[in-house]
Amino acid sequence: MKNITLSVLVMMAIGNISYAGGDIAPVVEPEVTVPAINESVSESGFYVGLGVSAVSTRESGLDFFSEKEGQDRTGDITLLGGYDFNQYIAVEGRYMVSVAEEDILERSSWGIYVKPQYPIYEDFKVYALLGYGGFDADGIDGSTVNVDETSFQWGIGASYEVMNNISIFVDYLNIANDVETTTFITSPSDVDSDAITVGMTYKF
Repeated sequence: MKNITLSVLVMMAIGNISYAGGDIAPVVEPEVTVPAINESVSESGFYVGLGVSAVSTRESGLDFFSEKEGQDRTGDITLLGGYDFNQYIAVEGRYMVSVAEEDILERSSWGIYVKPQYPIYEDFKVYALLGYGGFDADGIDGSTVNVDETSFQWGIGASYEVMNNISIFVDYLNIANDVETTTFITSPSDVDSDAITVGMTYKF
């Protein structure tokens, strides 16, 4: 009898425990959210550009805007292409050729540059051009001008992104400095050449 009573009490206790446990909410494992992977193709870094340049070729000692004898100005078309490794450094190549002559010469130049750059704002950046290039000037209308030189070139500039992948820029480029020549406006003389360029670039 005692065994039966003990068995009944055990069964009742188990039943009460089971009943009490019915109100316990099941354990819910936390959800793990996996960030979506952006599969859009990023910009390649390559860019091309076109500009117009005012170029001064002159005897050393005269300035860009001098009206004295010993200088000539040309209007050039500038073609350029480059690659942005990141927002701080790029490489760039340029070719410039005169399409409008003022008086006595026509010219062309080329250069390959390391381009340090720094974003001041999201769409506005400043940059430098540091590299090596060639410069050639030949006389027209009977002029005996003949300059052919390769040397260090440098420049500074700024650009502004006006819309997605399209930027406008303005810069100054020192093309040649103290080039010795026996055939210039007044001979012999040392020759300087530099350019101010305004243009547009497109980034792929």
